[in-house]
Formats: sequence, structure tokens, C-alpha cells
Amino acid sequence: MKKKIIYTLLLVLALFLIYAAYVITNPVSPLDTVSFTIDDKDISITYSRPYKKGRLIFGNESESALVPFDQYWRTGANRHTVINTNSDLNFYDNVLSVGQYSLYTIPGLNSWDITFNSTDAFFGISRPDSEKDLFTITVPSSQTDESIEQFTIDFVTDSLNSNIRLRWDTTEIKIPFK
Repeated sequence: MKKKIIYTLLLVLALFLIYAAYVITNPVSPLDTVSFTIDDKDISITYSRPYKKGRLIFGNESESALVPFDQYWRTGANRHTVINTNSDLNFYDNVLSVGQYSLYTIPGLNSWDITFNSTDAFFGISRPDSEKDLFTITVPSSQTDESIEQFTIDFVTDSLNSNIRLRWDTTEIKIPFK
């Protein structure tokens, strides 16, 4: 009888480990890295890319939005979003020095707070230690005519700045840097 219980427990444990390995190697929100080079500056951002899947993405918590306004968002899914730079970057009057950092956001209806944090080793479910926040900037958000199914971070340039662009559903923000 004891052997049967032990074998059953071992089987359950083995099935759990196989399932965990499958989930880790095949995430629903795949990991992606985008890179950008300009004026000898190499920048990369690594983040997880969730899908909309018919859900309300940005909105009020009372509307059951996936990403409620005025609350911490890891800016993606699964793990935190990481920015890596080989040279100093200027975000308004703030300097992000050479290195690797986490980036998180607090989305709002008309603007977003973008925070750069010196922590680069946390899973992302909970907000990182605010003592390690380097700086926070506020950027306007805009609505687009096109709905983006999968959360996307990329880089765009205009006549004045290079921008980190975040798009999902019909929301777009641009984070200017030099």
C-alpha cells in the first residue's frame, strides 16, 4: 500500500515538472528583444508580448481592464521589461547611464508615467523597490485608428528625437530620447 502511494506521488510530481517545463519553454506571451542603433548608441529592450484576445486592455479597474489606469504595469507579461544601453541616454532632463535597467509604467487615460529602475532581476508581478527608481518621466498617450493585437515595443525616429514606442490595442505612446 505504501509503495502505491509513493509511486502515485512520484507520478504526480513528474507530471507537474513536465507541465512546468512546457509552460516555461512555450509561454503564452512570447519573449522578444528589439534593438536599435543610432550614433554609436546600441539599445535593446527585452519584454514579453501578450495578446489582446478580445479583452479590454487599457481602462478603469471597474471595467475589468487587463491593465487598469493609474496602476503599476510591468509593461508586458510574465517578467519585467529590460532596457540595455551601451551609452548614456537622455530622457528629457534625465540621464540613463550605460547599463541594464528595468522599465515599468503606470498607464493613464491621457498620459503615462515611465519609470527606469536599477533592478534588473525580478519576475515582474510585483512592483520593484521604489528606492531603486532612477527617475520617472510622463509622456502623452494617443489613440490610433488601428488595433494592435499583440503588445509591441519598437523604435521610431522623427525630425527631433528617437523614440521608444509602445503600442497595444488602440493606444500608442512614444518615449523620446537623445
